Amino acid sequence: MSDSRTEKLSSFVEWARLHVKGDEKGEAHIFLDRLFQAFGHSGSLDVGGEPEFRIRKASEDGGGTAFADFVWKPLVLIEMKKRGTVLSKHYRQAFDYWTRLVPGRPRYVILCNFDEFEIYDFETQMDSPVGRVKLAELTENYGSLAFLFPDQPKPVFENEHIAVTREAAAKFAKCFNMLSPEERIASLPSASFSKS
Repeated sequence: MSDSRTEKLSSFVEWARLHVKGDEKGEAHIFLDRLFQAFGHSGSLDVGGEPEFRIRKASEDGGGTAFADFVWKPLVLIEMKKRGTVLSKHYRQAFDYWTRLVPGRPRYVILCNFDEFEIYDFETQMDSPVGRVKLAELTENYGSLAFLFPDQPKPVFENEHIAVTREAAAKFAKCFNMLSPEERIASLPSASFSKS
């Protein structure tokens, strides 16, 4: 990462430490505007995102309108929660918002409580975040949020189950192929050789 990017991210982390109390209603929009500036944009509105994005609720949920904290189609939906909130408790809300954002549904969803970001990619993994980033570690650990940079590089997720499963399968296959034919047969479950 260039020094300019490091400096901007570091400045944002320090600004948030000094000025943000973690009040969702009072600070979410300024926090997100500064976050986008840290990632190299002029601000959150300049990218074409919309704060307090209106989402029509499902009729089975009573209808009406809900408000997502920030939506930038087709890239990201961001839902802010007050400091100290357990983000996983708000997974369902974020997922429900995401399902209703058609056309141009965002690829990524971020839950944030001013101290931590949970990043979801519902196109690849449904039930758990693909990445978590603590605000205090953002300067060194920004990979899961890399898609926020203006050139939108591919993010690096530490908890992407598909990638982890593929990597593990490839390593297992490599080890298995290094065995001699006799060792391969001996390593297979004996039930596969039972007579019918």
